[in-house]
Amino acid sequence: MSNESQDIIVVGGGPGGYVAAIRAAQLGGKVTLVEKSKLGGTCLNVGCIPTKVLLHSADLLEEANHANDFGINMNVNGFDWRKVLKKKESISSQLVNGISGLMKANKIKVINGTAEFTSSNTLSITKADGTKVTISGGKIILATGSVPAIPPIPGIKENENCIDSTGALSLTEVPKSLLVIGGGVIGVEFASIYSRFGTKVTIIEALPKLLPLMEGELTALLRSDLESKGVEIHTEAKVHSVESSPAGAKVNVESKGEIKCFEAEKVLVAVGRRANTASLNLDKAGIENDRGRIKTNPKMETNVKGVYAIGDCLGEVMLAHVASVQGEIAAENAMGMDSSYNGKTVPSCVYTNPEFAGVGLTEEKAKEEGIEYITGHFPLMANGKALIMNGGTGMVKVILGKEFKEVLGVHILGPRATDIIAEGALAVGMEATIEDLIETIHAHPTLTEGVREAALAAENRAIHAINKKVEGREPRLIKELVL
Repeated sequence: MSNESQDIIVVGGGPGGYVAAIRAAQLGGKVTLVEKSKLGGTCLNVGCIPTKVLLHSADLLEEANHANDFGINMNVNGFDWRKVLKKKESISSQLVNGISGLMKANKIKVINGTAEFTSSNTLSITKADGTKVTISGGKIILATGSVPAIPPIPGIKENENCIDSTGALSLTEVPKSLLVIGGGVIGVEFASIYSRFGTKVTIIEALPKLLPLMEGELTALLRSDLESKGVEIHTEAKVHSVESSPAGAKVNVESKGEIKCFEAEKVLVAVGRRANTASLNLDKAGIENDRGRIKTNPKMETNVKGVYAIGDCLGEVMLAHVASVQGEIAAENAMGMDSSYNGKTVPSCVYTNPEFAGVGLTEEKAKEEGIEYITGHFPLMANGKALIMNGGTGMVKVILGKEFKEVLGVHILGPRATDIIAEGALAVGMEATIEDLIETIHAHPTLTEGVREAALAAENRAIHAINKKVEGREPRLIKELVL
């Protein structure tokens, strides 16, 4: 066993860890990064990036199937699933290799191994070849991410046809049928992928609506769109058990007081993720945690001096962009700066078709917090670019403070929503008002015009739709009445 000393030790090489390592190196730190698998973590290898490759492939297939609508004579001869998977692996590998290059360029030492605490400032690392090394001293940043959560439903673990999100990314064939347990972001995205590749998809969600944390009015529109494309959705439905069946699996579900049985070739368990901290031996270091979820302050400091934690291992907002920002903050504080995390401008994105994105308060959250507000709506059926891209499916919705008309939230269902939401995040972060949105000239024809129109609609002055006042409510746009 050898001993080394470093200024900054980062445990985990995902979008939180590798960003923290780079930022610390930029500030002059001598950095060691410990990663047990591949650089890039879940996001680049079995999460964000590979999922989006499959989604883009599904988008291309859907566009090709509707090319004739635009005068393009095209006969689609199915798809080659092996090539789809190959493209997924190629893009992930390219990005992972890029991060390896960044580690070298920033003179960051990378150790392939698993770390655990032996004291509050000492880590024992078991390398991939079985040898061990001890690192002590300096500052430690924990960025170990998360793993899929498996609920205690009888029969799930025993049935090989029950898969998690990692398994759903590597199916060698497109299943004929797929039942998704969980109507959150992961479940809905995979439903969007496989349904467009011809799979019969059923979603079972225990709560009253899909995507429980997203804007309810737009969530309902997305549900309608998914159902119109053949996805069967059951909300307020609880899975009791899973059994083997000739089809693959039989799922017993309680819905509206009765037990219903569903059969599917594959069952995707997508009920969320849990902090991946079991191997860290947190108690040995005295690090405060709640069943593995590490607790920190806004500076990303744990209760142990010199130890920081970021990203999914906190068990809070499990998003790659959150982990990256927290990584920068932890690195800056570890290197003597004074930085704090503020999640006010965190956008939430769902990469379905149409895309769904939101930032700031939802209408439900504003009501819950007793905030007086008004809303503005603009249906994308009245937006030329959206009409071209997807037939105008979707809507832009803004939430504004009633007195000062400051932007409290922006929510978008439509093409490129996950790109456009950056304008909403900027507006929320700078406490922009309705006039800031209206006075900003938006290019035509673009999807971003919908943001300005939604702001106009909040004052009953939308240009490209008919404004109506609804009794008992703030002025808003009636989405059914469009030019």
